[in-house]
Parts: sequence; C-alpha cells; structure tokens
Amino acid sequence: MQAAPVFPYWSSISIRPVYTIRMSIKKTPIALRPPQSPRLRLSAHAKIVLRGRYQAKNQSGTITETPAQLFWRVATDIAQAERLYPAAGQLPHAARRWYDCMARLDFLPNSPTLMNAGRRLQQLSACFVLPVEDSLTSIFDNLKYQALIHQSGGGTGFSFSHVRPHNDLVASSSGVASGPISFMRLFNLSTDVIKQGGTRRGANMGILRIDHPDILEFIALKQIPTEMTNFNLSVGITDSFMQALARGRAYDLINPHTNKPMKRLSAQLLFDRLVEAAWTSGEPGLVFLDTINRANPTPHLGSIESTNPCGEQPLLAYESCTLGSINVANFIAQTGGGPSIDFARLADCIALAVRFLDNVIDRGRLPLPQIDRMTKQTRKIGLGIMGFADLLISLNIPYNSDAALHTANTLMEFFQSRAHLASAELAAERGVFPAYRGSLLHKRHQRRRNATVTTIAPTGSISLIAGCSPGIEPLYGIQEVRRIMDGIELTSIHPAFVRRARRLGLDLDALQPDLAAQASIQHLTHLPEELRRLFVTAHDVSPEHHVRMQAVFQRYSDSGVSKTINMSASATKNEVATAFLLAYQLGCKGLTVFRTGSRAEQVFSCSPTQPC
Repeated sequence: MQAAPVFPYWSSISIRPVYTIRMSIKKTPIALRPPQSPRLRLSAHAKIVLRGRYQAKNQSGTITETPAQLFWRVATDIAQAERLYPAAGQLPHAARRWYDCMARLDFLPNSPTLMNAGRRLQQLSACFVLPVEDSLTSIFDNLKYQALIHQSGGGTGFSFSHVRPHNDLVASSSGVASGPISFMRLFNLSTDVIKQGGTRRGANMGILRIDHPDILEFIALKQIPTEMTNFNLSVGITDSFMQALARGRAYDLINPHTNKPMKRLSAQLLFDRLVEAAWTSGEPGLVFLDTINRANPTPHLGSIESTNPCGEQPLLAYESCTLGSINVANFIAQTGGGPSIDFARLADCIALAVRFLDNVIDRGRLPLPQIDRMTKQTRKIGLGIMGFADLLISLNIPYNSDAALHTANTLMEFFQSRAHLASAELAAERGVFPAYRGSLLHKRHQRRRNATVTTIAPTGSISLIAGCSPGIEPLYGIQEVRRIMDGIELTSIHPAFVRRARRLGLDLDALQPDLAAQASIQHLTHLPEELRRLFVTAHDVSPEHHVRMQAVFQRYSDSGVSKTINMSASATKNEVATAFLLAYQLGCKGLTVFRTGSRAEQVFSCSPTQPC
C-alpha cells in the first residue's frame, strides 16, 4: 500500500498564487489571474488531494496550476452562464464572489466540477441514473453509457429490478435467462477497466427490489469479499413488504417479465437475511422506494427506482444532479454570549451556492443527449453541508446529545428555507424548471428554478480539501487514518482536540499511542472530563442516535441523506434490525450500517494497522 507522509496534526499552509495561464472554453478566452485575497489556507492533506486529483496537468503529468488558479478557473467558467440571462438579472462580480467562497473553503462543488470546469471535458455532474430494461440491447447500451460517464468523472446508479430472474424462459432464443446478477458482474468488470478522467475509479449503485425472485442471491452477493467490488448494493424496500413484516406474513416474489407471482417467502426470513448480510459485511443497504416516491417532485415524469452510488440522490432514469456543500464549521460567530452560528453570513453563502449550482447545469457538457434533456427538464441540484461534527465541537455540544439533534434541526430548517428562497428568486429571474407544470411544486404553488435543492452528500474528498469533518458524520476517531485514491493513507489528529489539549497542558506525544489504539477516548480516565464529553466519536454514538440524527437531516433534505450508522465490532444483529426498522418509521429514505472490522479494508481507522 502506498503511504503518504504522515502529519501528526493538521497544518495550515499559506499559498499565494503567482502564475497566470490562459484557457479556452467553447472559444471563449479566460484570463485566469486569481485575486490576491482571500489567501488560501490549506492543510497538508488538502494539498496532497488537490495535487493528486484536481489540479490541471499537462501531457507529461506536470501540474500546471496552483490551487488558487484551480478555484479561479472554476469560478470564471461557471460565471459565464450569467451571460445566458438578461443583464438585469446577472450577478455582479460573480466569478470573484464564487472564488472568495471557495478560497475561504466555505463552499465547494462536487469533484467533477472542480476537475473539469474550464477544461476540455467540461462534464460537471457527479450523479447519474441509467435505466436497465429486460433486453440485451438495453443492458449493453447501458454498459457503454456507464463507461462514458465513469470516464468523465461521474458515478452511476442502476435498478436491475426489471431484468427477468435466472432460469426464466426466453421465448426469442428458446433458452433460459441468466438473471440480473450475471449482468451486474459485467457492469462491475467494466468499472475495473475505466479510470474516471484519469483521476478516480468509477462508483456504482446496484438496486434490486425486495419482491424480485432473485432477491436472496442479491442479498448474499457481498458476503464474498471479491464480489461486486465497484458497487454499493441496496435492496429496494416497499411499504407492502414492511406491512407483511409487521404482520408476520409471507410475501410474493414477482417475475418482472410477466408481472405474476413466482413464489412466496416469509417476510421475516427475508428481513433476517438482510440483517445478517448487513451485520456481516455492511451490505446491502436499504432504500425505501415508496418513501422516496412520495417525495418525488416530478411524478408525472416517472417513478424513481434508483439513487446515485452513495444513496443520497434519488433520480429518474437519465437524470443527473450536481452537488455542492457548505462547510458549516466556518460559520461560527464569537459573541459576548459565547459561540453561535453566524446565520447572516450563512444565508449569503447559501444564496451564492444555489446560483452557482444552477449555473453548472448550463455550463456542463453531459455525456448523452437523453441525460442532457432530462437534466434540463428538472434542473435538480443538491446543496448540502459538511463540517457538522466540527460545528458542534465549536459550539461545545457533544454529537451524542439531544442538544446536537436540536442544533441539527435549527440549522437545517434555516438552511432549507434559505436554499428554497434562493431557488425561488432564480425562478423569478430565469423561469421555473421546464417540467414544473404537473409537478408537486406546481400543485403546491411553489415556483422554483430547481426540482430539488437540498441534499446531504458524504463529501469524502471535498471535506479533505476544506479541512473539516465529512458530511454530517461524527468524528471517526480523534486520530484518523483515511485511505484515499490509490491506497494513500492520511493520518491526522483532530485540530480542535490538539488546541484544547494544549490549552490544558497535556502531552500530545504521550497521548498518541492511546489515540491510535482505539477510536474512542471515553475509557481514558486520565483525560479531563470536558475533553471526553465533547470529543465523542462514531462508536460512542448509539445506533438509535445515529438514525435519529439522519432523520432530522432527512426532514429538511429534498433528496436524501448520506450517512453511515457506525457500529462497534461487538454490535449485535438485533441492533442492526432495530436501526433498519427505526429508519423506516422516522421517514428516512435509506440506511447503511457498518460494523467495525466487518470488511478487510475500510476507509477510516485510527491507525494504519488498527481497524478500530
């Protein structure tokens, strides 16, 4: 495994841009001279990620732009979309304002936008869903489309629920069907050989409905570690299945080709198999299809059957979505009453970010004409947050407290209302999304530019750039080892812990072995109680609290929420089952659990050799 330099503490490095380059996008020359302020303050880890994945390189692999020039390249490219609309509605100094947001690390768009805006590829969206129908033509067309999307930096979601089960008769060839799982293996193999834009490997979501006759084989797929290594798997759960489970009844498995029942299984047996598989390997997860479709903003265009690879973005067939996240840890105001959220500055950032993401739709060059049509019909964007755990620490609120749930509710109620307001103001300037008539928003008399506005994404890479905790997750450990890109390991001790420990006169070098041994510090009674109370980690949070936190964010997310329900190695199958049932009851759109040590490799640990 490739090892990067290990930094005991997160560090800040000042970078002053000194170069000027020129680029041509759609024959429009842009002088990329970044403003001199604000100065970028990037952690050592952020610099590694930017160099490895985002900064432009020439054919020999030499980096040709600084991080500041990268942000200026993106800001100036997205600002060109302002020219498509009447001058009266254009945002003055748009490029500078967006550059300032990114340079302060207040807001970052999804990875494809950072990598491709202002460059030849110009594919800016992260999430795509492709429809797999019950025909070889559809399956192999989508195999090609998947390759094109992965090459451009996007991830793909598929529902394989329409593919007839294995051993079903195929009239045209007088043979028998091989079933959806055999074709899923083709999509997995294709991903192995396509490198996304030369910078990151493809990601997929594979979904099969709970009533598909091959569901038991699907549930068991990832119990074999070498199976479907490029896929996240989720079972599509329906209300009727949950009702059968609650009543202890059997459940019909339906042949999608004939739409007739093939056999009946105990709903409890299916649920127990799901729980056991998730307890063993962390997969499959669940997506609650009826819950998703009750919130589908454009039901007249079809039903939602799949999500993007991380599960937070349910999409119709051929839709794409552009994501971006605001680092809420940067929005702390110090007043006489102590630290508080700076809602005024946050409101300004939300409005700028919504406008930025709407412009991305106009600037992006999508890989297929049908994706371009659907994307511009609904103009879905997904603005979310990152740095939530850091925000709580700054507010002196433990993640596993009722106060944290209250803070999440207050923050996201404000966040969604301001994001919806920004989209409504854009609709007044630019018009509603073309598929507005007949949508849920039309029926509610809510005019918006975008069919969806808010989403909670995992923010794996961009949170590293921003130097904050990912998405809405708690800290994984006080010391974390994060595996990124092609096996690079980045080790860090949380900077707020370092600052507070130093103020308390603690010897950090002496503490380091304890921090590397276990993610939690609750057993370290020689540490001050105030540190242990505040610096809770994922394993200090009960599964119920994890789910309740996700449910709060789901309440204010137009799309979904990416969150992992982390469990200790000693967690029981009953705890997994309870989490699944609670998530459904609380209105979550899906759920993923992960028990420490249940996979040979995991993204986070607290030391290079310790899967804690």
